[in-house]
Amino acid sequence: MADKLIPSGTLTSDLLDEIEHAAVSAARDVLTGRRILDVKGPYGLALTSVEVGNDDLRREPARGEASAVVSQALSVPMIYRRFSLSKRRVAAFEETGQPLNLKVVEDAGQSVAAREEEFVYHGQPGFHLPGLLTVDGRNSVNGGNWNNVDAVLDSVIEAVNILDGKGYRGPYGLVLAPALYNNLFRRYAGTDLLQIEHLKRLCTRGIVKATIEGGVLVATEVGSLVLGQDMQVSYLGTDAAHENFAVSESVVLKIEAPDAICTIAPTSKGSKK
Repeated sequence: MADKLIPSGTLTSDLLDEIEHAAVSAARDVLTGRRILDVKGPYGLALTSVEVGNDDLRREPARGEASAVVSQALSVPMIYRRFSLSKRRVAAFEETGQPLNLKVVEDAGQSVAAREEEFVYHGQPGFHLPGLLTVDGRNSVNGGNWNNVDAVLDSVIEAVNILDGKGYRGPYGLVLAPALYNNLFRRYAGTDLLQIEHLKRLCTRGIVKATIEGGVLVATEVGSLVLGQDMQVSYLGTDAAHENFAVSESVVLKIEAPDAICTIAPTSKGSKK
């Protein structure tokens, strides 16, 4: 826990480590983009932008005029959430061993993680940041009725064939809406094979459940998540009744190949009638 204010006497280093562990562990339960994308970094808090693509020629020069090129860059958002712990509860924990409820810490960690997920899948138009589901140049297919066990495989194979046809041979990662993911825990008729186990043979980079609509298949070449500061807890100071903290990170999705993405829109959200 570097570069933070010196905590008050009631906060021991062991407790600070426990607080950070609670926030990061809770966040891991939410983060899915990091499971199907390459993660680069962390490069440090000073990373505020990353360059993408090649330098582009912006204007053909007149005769005798110098040429000019310009780089394209993505801003690296900082995501944070403040939280507070009761000074009396902290003192009771440290001095008498009473339980310390860290739910507010876990909630803060999950809140930051949920914001990262939003950036990964939906982007942020106001920040000129694309997401896997919104970037221009992505592929898309209209899947079948995923209440039909065979239609699931057909939809994913169609998406794989599109990416394969563009030269992206895999491995592939698959992200699904909760109802679609949960529906994969069905057995093929007359067998003990779960549908999700079958799909894992095709999507060897992983199959994950995320808060999205439909699904999205990505090849390794799609790009990466670039970390400036990885998730950590900072001590902000004390007031009359509370010890104050913040969970923070800086991260951006760097899409190098939009056509290494294929979104899938099933005609059913996966719930049996």
